[in-house]
Amino acid sequence: MRTKGRPRKLDESQVSILVQIVEADPLSTISEVVAEFERRSNIKVHAGTVRSALKRAGIERVQPPARLEAEADASAATAKKRYGYTEAHRRHLPEQTYPSCLTDAEWALVEHIFNNEEGRGRPPRYARRALVDACCYVVRTGCAWRLLPRNFPRWPNVYRTFRRWSEQGKFERMNDVLRAMWREREERPETPTAAIIDAQSTRASPQGGDIGFDAGKKIKGRKRHLVVDTLGLLLAVSVTSANVQDRDGAHPVVEAAMAKCPGIRTLYADGGYTGQCAQTVSQTHGIKVNVVRSLATSACWARPDQLDMFNAHAKPEGFVLKAKRWIVERTHAWNERARRLVMHHDRVTDVSEAWVWLAEARILLRRLTT
Repeated sequence: MRTKGRPRKLDESQVSILVQIVEADPLSTISEVVAEFERRSNIKVHAGTVRSALKRAGIERVQPPARLEAEADASAATAKKRYGYTEAHRRHLPEQTYPSCLTDAEWALVEHIFNNEEGRGRPPRYARRALVDACCYVVRTGCAWRLLPRNFPRWPNVYRTFRRWSEQGKFERMNDVLRAMWREREERPETPTAAIIDAQSTRASPQGGDIGFDAGKKIKGRKRHLVVDTLGLLLAVSVTSANVQDRDGAHPVVEAAMAKCPGIRTLYADGGYTGQCAQTVSQTHGIKVNVVRSLATSACWARPDQLDMFNAHAKPEGFVLKAKRWIVERTHAWNERARRLVMHHDRVTDVSEAWVWLAEARILLRRLTT
């Protein structure tokens, strides 16, 4: 008999009522049991009190074995089918100070680009590989120059070297060399014959510089104009203020792509480049500009007996893949993995372009050595 402590909320007769309720409906929830008990005894109790009273009576709410097995199978399937970053993406070899640093195999592919500086003078104070690793750390993490970890050289030295290399076009050359290697691995010719163009508006920090407002996307910042091949590899990039229309910013980036890859014969674009822009690009460079349009938003020539078929295609269900346009959109997504490219933090647009070249080259290095 209980003689010490606080008296229980429910006596034996009230507990027996709870037992009758759960025996009559074993599938009832705790809230349903509380409501039924309040209706029968006119006593309002907490769900925890009911659960404790039933537990003392030897009654607990348990899951059936079949459900437990189903949950275990679902957990195992989820563990096998993993999405997002895996350990392969987080590769961290012993020679890497940080996961963003170059491995020995990656440095062997690009060492000749950064160690070919000729001329007399004092030997370099810091190793070229350490400076490249510092630049890769900044573009991947998006940190400020002054916040570079002490494992790297002093940030003023890294910054000055980065600016000198970007002016010399070393990061662009780095990407071009690696792109040729990857196209060879994919059994493609070194110079592509088709390319895709697109622009992306991204925000800019209060750092200043060339900034505009994109009225269509409602973004204040800058716009990245990209030309990529059919594998999504970067051929040319141009950074302008966001208020520059796609058709106006297309000419410089297409000219740069044609100077580098004169074998391009077809250029795929979206509806923003139609009209005079497509005609000018086609006449100037002698290429065919193929504007990929959507049937849901564009007019189409059709016979009266084809209207039903046209209307069926004009209103598709779900996501519809646009030919070739998804490739450059995927390249934009690749670039945004580098946090330095999510927002523009540099006053000079040339620096913003250099970050794009470095981010794309870093992706190719990982592919070629995996």
